[in-house]
Amino acid sequence: MDQQMDRAGLGHSGDYNSASTSLLAGRRIHILDSTLREGEQGAGVSFTKRQRLQIAWMLDYFGVDAIEVSPVISESHMESCSEMVKAGLSAQIVAHGRALRQDIDTILQCGASYGAIYHSVSDIHLRYKLKVDFEEALRRGVDAVEYAKAHGLRLRFTLEDASRTSVDRLIEYAKAVEEAGADRISIPDTVGVMTPGGMYKLVRAVRQSVKVPLDVHCHNDMGLSLANALAGLEAGADQVHATVGGIGERSGITDLAQLAVALTVIYGAQMNARINMLKDLYDLVFGYLGFRPSPFMPLLGENAYKHKAGTHIAAVLSNPIAYEVVPPRFVGAKRKLVFGELLGKNGAAFFLKLMGLEPSDASARAFADAMKRLQMGDMFELELDERLERLFMESQRNLEG
Repeated sequence: MDQQMDRAGLGHSGDYNSASTSLLAGRRIHILDSTLREGEQGAGVSFTKRQRLQIAWMLDYFGVDAIEVSPVISESHMESCSEMVKAGLSAQIVAHGRALRQDIDTILQCGASYGAIYHSVSDIHLRYKLKVDFEEALRRGVDAVEYAKAHGLRLRFTLEDASRTSVDRLIEYAKAVEEAGADRISIPDTVGVMTPGGMYKLVRAVRQSVKVPLDVHCHNDMGLSLANALAGLEAGADQVHATVGGIGERSGITDLAQLAVALTVIYGAQMNARINMLKDLYDLVFGYLGFRPSPFMPLLGENAYKHKAGTHIAAVLSNPIAYEVVPPRFVGAKRKLVFGELLGKNGAAFFLKLMGLEPSDASARAFADAMKRLQMGDMFELELDERLERLFMESQRNLEG
Protein backbone atom coordinates (compact mmCIF):
# COMPACT_ATOMS: atom_id res chain seq x y z
CA MET A 1 0.00 0.00 0.00
CA ASP A 2 2.82 2.42 0.77
CA GLN A 3 4.24 1.96 -2.74
CA GLN A 4 0.82 2.51 -4.26
CA MET A 5 0.37 5.69 -2.28
CA ASP A 6 3.86 6.92 -3.18
CA ARG A 7 3.05 6.34 -6.85
CA ALA A 8 -0.13 8.35 -6.34
CA GLY A 9 2.01 11.36 -5.58
CA LEU A 10 0.63 11.95 -2.09
CA GLY A 11 3.96 13.23 -0.88
CA HIS A 12 3.61 16.15 -3.29
CA SER A 13 0.20 17.36 -2.12
CA GLY A 14 1.50 20.25 -0.04
CA ASP A 15 0.57 21.13 3.53
CA TYR A 16 -3.08 22.06 2.99
CA ASN A 17 -4.53 18.77 4.21
CA SER A 18 -1.51 16.73 5.22
CA ALA A 19 -2.36 13.42 6.89
CA SER A 20 0.29 14.21 9.49
CA THR A 21 -1.85 17.07 10.78
CA SER A 22 -5.21 15.27 10.49
CA LEU A 23 -7.28 14.83 13.64
CA LEU A 24 -7.75 11.21 12.54
CA ALA A 25 -4.09 10.40 11.80
CA GLY A 26 -3.23 7.06 13.37
CA ARG A 27 -6.68 6.67 14.94
CA ARG A 28 -8.45 3.33 14.59
CA ILE A 29 -11.73 3.97 12.79
CA HIS A 30 -14.44 1.31 12.64
CA ILE A 31 -16.72 0.92 9.64
CA LEU A 32 -20.24 -0.44 9.93
CA ASP A 33 -21.65 -1.42 6.56
CA SER A 34 -25.40 -1.01 6.24
CA THR A 35 -25.84 -2.16 2.62
CA LEU A 36 -28.12 -4.97 3.84
CA ARG A 37 -30.21 -2.66 6.05
CA GLU A 38 -30.10 1.01 5.00
CA GLY A 39 -29.21 -0.06 1.45
CA GLU A 40 -32.32 -2.20 1.10
CA GLN A 41 -34.42 0.78 2.10
CA GLY A 42 -33.40 2.47 -1.14
CA ALA A 43 -35.91 2.48 -3.98
CA GLY A 44 -35.18 -0.28 -6.49
CA VAL A 45 -32.92 -2.18 -4.07
CA SER A 46 -33.74 -5.74 -3.04
CA PHE A 47 -31.66 -8.82 -2.34
CA THR A 48 -32.45 -12.50 -2.00
CA LYS A 49 -31.31 -14.51 1.02
CA ARG A 50 -28.48 -16.04 -1.00
CA GLN A 51 -27.37 -12.62 -2.23
CA ARG A 52 -27.40 -11.15 1.27
CA LEU A 53 -25.16 -13.92 2.55
CA GLN A 54 -22.75 -13.57 -0.38
CA ILE A 55 -22.57 -9.79 0.11
CA ALA A 56 -21.95 -10.32 3.83
CA TRP A 57 -19.04 -12.68 3.06
CA MET A 58 -17.54 -10.14 0.66
CA LEU A 59 -17.95 -7.27 3.12
CA ASP A 60 -16.32 -9.37 5.81
CA TYR A 61 -13.36 -10.20 3.57
CA PHE A 62 -13.07 -6.54 2.59
CA GLY A 63 -12.65 -5.78 6.27
CA VAL A 64 -15.66 -3.90 7.61
CA ASP A 65 -15.99 -4.14 11.39
CA ALA A 66 -19.75 -4.61 11.50
CA ILE A 67 -22.54 -5.61 9.13
CA GLU A 68 -26.05 -4.34 9.82
CA VAL A 69 -29.22 -6.18 8.84
CA SER A 70 -32.84 -5.74 9.92
CA PRO A 71 -34.54 -9.04 10.85
CA VAL A 72 -37.80 -7.29 11.75
CA ILE A 73 -38.59 -6.48 8.10
CA SER A 74 -39.71 -9.92 6.96
CA GLU A 75 -39.25 -13.63 7.50
CA SER A 76 -36.65 -13.59 4.70
CA HIS A 77 -34.64 -10.90 6.50
CA MET A 78 -34.94 -12.79 9.78
CA GLU A 79 -33.58 -15.93 8.14
CA SER A 80 -30.78 -13.92 6.53
CA CYS A 81 -29.80 -12.48 9.89
CA SER A 82 -29.76 -15.94 11.48
CA GLU A 83 -27.58 -17.31 8.67
CA MET A 84 -25.11 -14.44 9.01
CA VAL A 85 -24.86 -14.97 12.76
CA LYS A 86 -24.12 -18.67 12.19
CA ALA A 87 -21.64 -18.03 9.36
CA GLY A 88 -18.74 -17.31 11.69
CA LEU A 89 -17.78 -14.01 10.07
CA SER A 90 -15.12 -11.79 11.63
CA ALA A 91 -17.40 -8.75 11.32
CA GLN A 92 -19.94 -8.15 14.08
CA ILE A 93 -23.48 -8.86 12.89
CA VAL A 94 -25.68 -6.01 14.13
CA ALA A 95 -29.41 -6.79 14.15
CA HIS A 96 -31.46 -3.61 13.69
CA GLY A 97 -34.95 -2.78 14.92
CA ARG A 98 -37.15 -0.25 16.65
CA ALA A 99 -37.00 0.57 20.35
CA LEU A 100 -39.83 -1.90 21.00
CA ARG A 101 -39.80 -5.11 23.01
CA GLN A 102 -41.30 -7.05 20.10
CA ASP A 103 -38.41 -6.01 17.81
CA ILE A 104 -35.89 -6.90 20.50
CA ASP A 105 -37.52 -10.33 20.79
CA THR A 106 -37.04 -10.81 17.03
CA ILE A 107 -33.38 -9.82 17.32
CA LEU A 108 -32.94 -12.39 20.09
CA GLN A 109 -34.66 -15.09 18.03
CA CYS A 110 -31.99 -14.63 15.34
CA GLY A 111 -29.28 -15.53 17.80
CA ALA A 112 -27.67 -12.11 17.45
CA SER A 113 -25.47 -10.97 20.31
CA TYR A 114 -25.48 -7.33 19.18
CA GLY A 115 -28.60 -5.28 18.54
CA ALA A 116 -29.23 -1.77 17.29
CA ILE A 117 -32.47 -0.03 18.19
CA TYR A 118 -33.68 3.46 17.39
CA HIS A 119 -36.23 6.02 18.53
CA SER A 120 -37.03 9.47 17.19
CA VAL A 121 -35.98 12.38 19.37
CA SER A 122 -36.81 15.51 17.35
CA ASP A 123 -39.98 17.54 17.91
CA ILE A 124 -40.80 17.09 14.21
CA HIS A 125 -40.76 13.28 14.44
CA LEU A 126 -42.43 13.13 17.83
CA ARG A 127 -45.30 15.35 16.69
CA TYR A 128 -45.90 14.19 13.12
CA LYS A 129 -44.56 10.63 13.07
CA LEU A 130 -45.13 9.14 16.53
CA LYS A 131 -47.58 11.63 18.07
CA VAL A 132 -46.02 11.40 21.54
CA ASP A 133 -44.28 13.96 23.75
CA PHE A 134 -40.59 13.94 24.63
CA GLU A 135 -41.16 12.40 28.05
CA GLU A 136 -42.95 9.40 26.54
CA ALA A 137 -40.25 9.03 23.90
CA LEU A 138 -37.62 9.01 26.62
CA ARG A 139 -39.53 6.44 28.64
CA ARG A 140 -39.84 4.16 25.63
CA GLY A 141 -36.14 4.38 24.84
CA VAL A 142 -35.01 3.64 28.38
CA ASP A 143 -37.47 0.73 28.68
CA ALA A 144 -36.24 -0.81 25.43
CA VAL A 145 -32.57 -0.53 26.45
CA GLU A 146 -33.23 -2.05 29.87
CA TYR A 147 -35.21 -4.89 28.28
CA ALA A 148 -32.47 -5.64 25.76
CA LYS A 149 -29.72 -5.56 28.36
CA ALA A 150 -31.74 -7.79 30.69
CA HIS A 151 -31.72 -10.36 27.88
CA GLY A 152 -27.95 -10.20 27.41
CA LEU A 153 -27.71 -8.09 24.27
CA ARG A 154 -24.90 -5.69 23.54
CA LEU A 155 -26.68 -2.66 22.20
CA ARG A 156 -26.38 0.47 20.09
CA PHE A 157 -29.04 3.12 20.49
CA THR A 158 -29.73 5.51 17.60
CA LEU A 159 -31.15 8.96 18.37
CA GLU A 160 -33.16 9.31 15.17
CA ASP A 161 -33.30 12.81 13.65
CA ALA A 162 -30.62 13.98 16.07
CA SER A 163 -29.59 16.79 13.74
CA ARG A 164 -33.01 18.47 14.09
CA THR A 165 -33.17 18.10 17.87
CA SER A 166 -32.17 20.74 20.41
CA VAL A 167 -28.77 20.01 21.90
CA ASP A 168 -30.16 20.00 25.45
CA ARG A 169 -32.77 17.36 24.64
CA LEU A 170 -30.33 15.31 22.60
CA ILE A 171 -27.86 15.19 25.48
CA GLU A 172 -30.64 14.41 27.96
CA TYR A 173 -31.73 11.44 25.87
CA ALA A 174 -28.17 10.26 25.27
CA LYS A 175 -27.40 10.31 28.99
CA ALA A 176 -30.61 8.43 29.80
CA VAL A 177 -29.94 5.53 27.40
CA GLU A 178 -26.30 5.39 28.49
CA GLU A 179 -27.38 5.09 32.11
CA ALA A 180 -29.87 2.40 31.09
CA GLY A 181 -27.00 0.36 29.67
CA ALA A 182 -26.52 1.21 25.98
CA ASP A 183 -23.06 0.19 24.79
CA ARG A 184 -22.96 2.64 21.87
CA ILE A 185 -24.91 5.70 20.79
CA SER A 186 -25.41 6.68 17.15
CA ILE A 187 -25.81 10.29 16.06
CA PRO A 188 -27.56 10.38 12.67
CA ASP A 189 -28.13 13.25 10.28
CA THR A 190 -31.38 11.59 9.30
CA VAL A 191 -32.45 13.96 6.53
CA GLY A 192 -29.02 15.20 5.48
CA VAL A 193 -29.34 18.83 6.59
CA MET A 194 -26.07 19.34 8.45
CA THR A 195 -22.99 21.26 7.40
CA PRO A 196 -19.64 19.68 8.31
CA GLY A 197 -19.07 22.38 10.92
CA GLY A 198 -22.50 21.81 12.40
CA MET A 199 -21.99 18.04 12.47
CA TYR A 200 -18.70 18.49 14.27
CA LYS A 201 -20.30 20.66 16.96
CA LEU A 202 -23.25 18.29 17.38
CA VAL A 203 -21.14 15.16 17.81
CA ARG A 204 -18.65 17.02 19.99
CA ALA A 205 -21.44 18.11 22.34
CA VAL A 206 -22.61 14.51 22.78
CA ARG A 207 -19.02 13.22 23.02
CA GLN A 208 -18.38 15.56 25.96
CA SER A 209 -21.57 14.42 27.73
CA VAL A 210 -21.39 10.61 27.58
CA LYS A 211 -18.65 8.02 27.98
CA VAL A 212 -19.84 5.29 25.60
CA PRO A 213 -18.45 5.14 22.04
CA LEU A 214 -20.29 7.06 19.31
CA ASP A 215 -21.37 6.23 15.76
CA VAL A 216 -22.28 8.65 12.97
CA HIS A 217 -24.81 7.92 10.24
CA CYS A 218 -25.09 10.65 7.60
CA HIS A 219 -27.62 10.94 4.79
CA ASN A 220 -26.75 12.47 1.44
CA ASP A 221 -29.83 14.60 0.66
CA MET A 222 -27.65 17.69 0.14
CA GLY A 223 -24.56 15.81 -1.08
CA LEU A 224 -22.71 16.28 2.22
CA SER A 225 -22.83 12.80 3.75
CA LEU A 226 -19.11 12.03 3.35
CA ALA A 227 -18.02 15.45 4.61
CA ASN A 228 -20.39 15.23 7.57
CA ALA A 229 -19.33 11.68 8.44
CA LEU A 230 -15.67 12.70 8.45
CA ALA A 231 -16.50 15.75 10.59
CA GLY A 232 -18.33 13.49 13.04
CA LEU A 233 -15.28 11.24 13.29
CA GLU A 234 -13.03 14.26 13.87
CA ALA A 235 -15.38 15.32 16.67
CA GLY A 236 -14.88 12.05 18.53
CA ALA A 237 -17.05 9.32 17.00
CA ASP A 238 -15.08 6.14 16.28
CA GLN A 239 -17.52 4.24 14.05
CA VAL A 240 -19.10 5.41 10.81
CA HIS A 241 -21.94 3.89 8.78
CA ALA A 242 -21.64 3.42 5.01
CA THR A 243 -23.11 1.40 2.16
CA VAL A 244 -21.80 0.11 -1.15
CA GLY A 245 -22.35 2.91 -3.64
CA GLY A 246 -24.02 5.02 -0.94
CA ILE A 247 -27.37 3.28 -1.57
CA GLY A 248 -30.16 3.89 0.93
CA GLU A 249 -33.30 5.89 1.65
CA ARG A 250 -33.88 8.78 -0.79
CA SER A 251 -30.38 9.90 -1.84
CA GLY A 252 -28.65 7.33 0.34
CA ILE A 253 -25.83 7.68 2.88
CA THR A 254 -22.03 7.77 2.90
CA ASP A 255 -20.38 5.72 0.16
CA LEU A 256 -18.12 2.94 1.45
CA ALA A 257 -15.41 3.32 -1.20
CA GLN A 258 -15.09 7.09 -0.90
CA LEU A 259 -15.05 6.82 2.89
CA ALA A 260 -12.41 4.08 3.05
CA VAL A 261 -10.08 5.74 0.54
CA ALA A 262 -10.45 9.22 2.06
CA LEU A 263 -9.73 7.89 5.56
CA THR A 264 -6.68 5.98 4.34
CA VAL A 265 -5.16 8.39 1.82
CA ILE A 266 -6.10 11.87 3.04
CA TYR A 267 -6.69 11.43 6.78
CA GLY A 268 -4.13 8.75 7.63
CA ALA A 269 -6.58 6.79 9.77
CA GLN A 270 -6.16 3.09 10.59
CA MET A 271 -8.66 0.49 9.30
CA ASN A 272 -8.79 -3.20 8.49
CA ALA A 273 -9.75 -2.71 4.85
CA ARG A 274 -8.57 -4.45 1.68
CA ILE A 275 -9.13 -1.41 -0.49
CA ASN A 276 -7.88 -3.08 -3.67
CA MET A 277 -10.93 -5.37 -3.68
CA LEU A 278 -13.44 -2.50 -3.76
CA LYS A 279 -14.23 -2.94 -7.44
CA ASP A 280 -14.98 -6.65 -7.01
CA LEU A 281 -17.29 -5.82 -4.11
CA TYR A 282 -19.11 -3.11 -6.07
CA ASP A 283 -19.40 -5.33 -9.15
CA LEU A 284 -21.03 -8.01 -7.00
CA VAL A 285 -23.58 -5.72 -5.37
CA PHE A 286 -24.52 -3.76 -8.48
CA GLY A 287 -24.60 -6.98 -10.48
CA TYR A 288 -27.34 -8.18 -8.15
CA LEU A 289 -29.15 -4.84 -8.39
CA GLY A 290 -29.18 -4.83 -12.17
CA PHE A 291 -28.17 -1.19 -12.54
CA ARG A 292 -24.91 0.73 -12.43
CA PRO A 293 -23.89 3.74 -10.35
CA SER A 294 -23.33 7.10 -11.98
CA PRO A 295 -20.36 6.96 -14.39
CA PHE A 296 -19.06 10.06 -12.62
CA MET A 297 -19.10 8.48 -9.15
CA PRO A 298 -15.69 9.03 -7.54
CA LEU A 299 -13.20 6.15 -7.59
CA LEU A 300 -15.44 3.39 -8.99
CA GLY A 301 -17.66 5.15 -11.50
CA GLU A 302 -17.16 4.09 -15.12
CA ASN A 303 -15.39 7.38 -15.87
CA ALA A 304 -13.26 7.60 -12.72
CA TYR A 305 -10.07 6.56 -14.50
CA LYS A 306 -10.86 7.57 -18.07
CA HIS A 307 -8.70 10.30 -19.58
CA LYS A 308 -9.92 12.14 -22.67
CA ALA A 309 -8.51 15.65 -23.16
CA GLY A 310 -5.32 15.73 -25.20
CA THR A 311 -3.18 17.41 -22.56
CA HIS A 312 -4.52 15.03 -19.91
CA ILE A 313 -3.69 11.95 -21.95
CA ALA A 314 -0.17 13.20 -22.60
CA ALA A 315 0.42 13.98 -18.93
CA VAL A 316 -1.05 10.72 -17.63
CA LEU A 317 0.98 8.66 -20.11
CA SER A 318 4.08 10.46 -18.91
CA ASN A 319 3.20 10.05 -15.22
CA PRO A 320 -0.31 9.22 -13.90
CA ILE A 321 0.11 11.34 -10.76
CA ALA A 322 -0.51 14.38 -12.96
CA TYR A 323 -4.26 13.67 -12.86
CA GLU A 324 -4.78 10.74 -10.48
CA VAL A 325 -4.81 11.04 -6.69
CA VAL A 326 -4.53 7.27 -6.30
CA PRO A 327 -3.73 4.77 -9.06
CA PRO A 328 -6.66 2.68 -10.33
CA ARG A 329 -5.20 -0.59 -9.02
CA PHE A 330 -5.43 0.91 -5.49
CA VAL A 331 -9.20 0.31 -5.67
CA GLY A 332 -9.05 -2.63 -8.09
CA ALA A 333 -9.93 -0.57 -11.18
CA LYS A 334 -8.14 0.03 -14.51
CA ARG A 335 -7.04 3.12 -16.42
CA LYS A 336 -8.55 3.90 -19.83
CA LEU A 337 -7.83 6.43 -22.57
CA VAL A 338 -10.62 7.94 -24.67
CA PHE A 339 -9.78 8.80 -28.28
CA GLY A 340 -11.91 11.23 -30.24
CA GLU A 341 -12.23 14.87 -31.20
CA LEU A 342 -10.31 16.11 -28.15
CA LEU A 343 -7.22 14.13 -29.16
CA GLY A 344 -3.94 16.09 -29.01
CA LYS A 345 -0.63 15.65 -30.76
CA ASN A 346 0.88 13.27 -28.18
CA GLY A 347 -2.20 11.08 -28.10
CA ALA A 348 -2.32 11.09 -31.90
CA ALA A 349 1.31 9.95 -32.09
CA PHE A 350 0.46 7.14 -29.66
CA PHE A 351 -2.52 6.11 -31.79
CA LEU A 352 -0.42 6.04 -34.96
CA LYS A 353 2.16 3.91 -33.18
CA LEU A 354 -0.61 1.51 -32.16
CA MET A 355 -1.51 1.20 -35.85
CA GLY A 356 2.04 0.13 -36.66
CA LEU A 357 3.09 3.47 -38.14
CA GLU A 358 6.11 5.60 -37.25
CA PRO A 359 4.67 8.99 -36.27
CA SER A 360 6.36 12.30 -36.86
CA ASP A 361 5.47 15.66 -35.42
CA ALA A 362 3.75 16.62 -38.67
CA SER A 363 1.76 13.38 -39.06
CA ALA A 364 0.66 13.45 -35.42
CA ARG A 365 -0.58 17.04 -35.72
CA ALA A 366 -2.35 16.25 -39.00
CA PHE A 367 -4.09 13.23 -37.48
CA ALA A 368 -5.18 15.20 -34.39
CA ASP A 369 -6.56 17.99 -36.60
CA ALA A 370 -8.45 15.44 -38.72
CA MET A 371 -10.09 13.96 -35.62
CA LYS A 372 -11.25 17.42 -34.57
CA ARG A 373 -12.71 18.15 -38.01
CA LEU A 374 -14.69 14.91 -37.97
CA GLN A 375 -16.53 16.00 -34.80
CA MET A 376 -17.60 12.43 -34.04
CA GLY A 377 -17.21 12.73 -30.27
CA ASP A 378 -15.67 9.80 -28.42
CA MET A 379 -14.72 7.18 -31.01
CA PHE A 380 -13.19 4.43 -28.88
CA GLU A 381 -11.57 3.61 -25.55
CA LEU A 382 -8.34 1.81 -24.81
CA GLU A 383 -7.47 0.08 -21.56
CA LEU A 384 -3.91 0.99 -20.65
CA ASP A 385 -1.37 -1.58 -19.47
CA GLU A 386 2.43 -1.64 -19.12
CA ARG A 387 2.93 -2.81 -22.71
CA LEU A 388 0.96 0.14 -24.06
CA GLU A 389 2.76 2.53 -21.74
CA ARG A 390 6.06 1.41 -23.26
CA LEU A 391 4.57 1.90 -26.72
CA PHE A 392 3.62 5.45 -25.77
CA MET A 393 7.17 6.24 -24.72
CA GLU A 394 8.38 4.98 -28.09
CA SER A 395 5.87 7.23 -29.88
CA GLN A 396 7.15 10.24 -27.94
CA ARG A 397 10.74 9.45 -28.92
CA ASN A 398 9.58 9.53 -32.54
CA LEU A 399 8.28 13.07 -31.99
CA GLU A 400 11.45 14.20 -30.25
CA GLY A 401 13.59 12.66 -32.98
